[in-house]
Amino acid sequence: MSGAVAFGGCGSVLVTGASRGIGLQIVESLAAGGFCPGKIIATARQPGSAQKLQELAEKHPNIHIITLDILDQESIEKCVENVGRLVQNDGLNCLINNAGLKAVDNLPTVTVDNMTQLFHTNAVAPLMISKAFLPLLKRAASRVGAGAARDMSIQRAAVINISSLMGSLQLTWGEHCKDKIWYPYRTSKSALNMVSRCMALELEPDGILCVAIHPGWVRTDMGGPQGQLSPEESISSILSVIGGLTENNHGSFLSFTGETLPW
Repeated sequence: MSGAVAFGGCGSVLVTGASRGIGLQIVESLAAGGFCPGKIIATARQPGSAQKLQELAEKHPNIHIITLDILDQESIEKCVENVGRLVQNDGLNCLINNAGLKAVDNLPTVTVDNMTQLFHTNAVAPLMISKAFLPLLKRAASRVGAGAARDMSIQRAAVINISSLMGSLQLTWGEHCKDKIWYPYRTSKSALNMVSRCMALELEPDGILCVAIHPGWVRTDMGGPQGQLSPEESISSILSVIGGLTENNHGSFLSFTGETLPW
């Protein structure tokens, strides 16, 4: 896990959707590894019912649980206020937009409501969250001297969007995708990829890294029991990739293996 050691020099990491699945595994792996960030900020819509996350926070005092409903703008703004008080002048180094939903509808079952819900959850919410946290990300990025203005890493400032191979237009006909129509999920992840690409353009002058990452097919509540990877296997690879990111990866769409994926 050579790349993951970079998290040890990262002041703060915020993970959305940290109450279960790969979000919870990110928090656990960061806290338990020998490369722990200064502050791990784990957000959840209902922290009180997130028992496993609460247990982790009891074991690791650098885990800070903060309420966040990613679909509620007032909740987003309140979360930013709470995180701002926590990180203060250091700003936020790494935002991991992980929270998301899956729906497997094809033409007979797809509806306006499930298309709209997944588009909001998987594409609009990460954009609005990143927008809201931009002042804290800029604050962290600005702490690097002018001579290093082009250098990008999670130790400076970064937005990591957890996307999916299913959002790739080019791979729609691929062996992994052709039998899975999934209009709401696939189109929302394609939209997230475009959000990531546009965000990379806009954040580049501030030295804020932006990358979209496919975590693999993971055995979670969302991925299902047939997933090819355990949460531990997926997150071990993801953290290694994220920790090794530089300006050369800015605006990329990557697999959990570090492979560049086609848009």
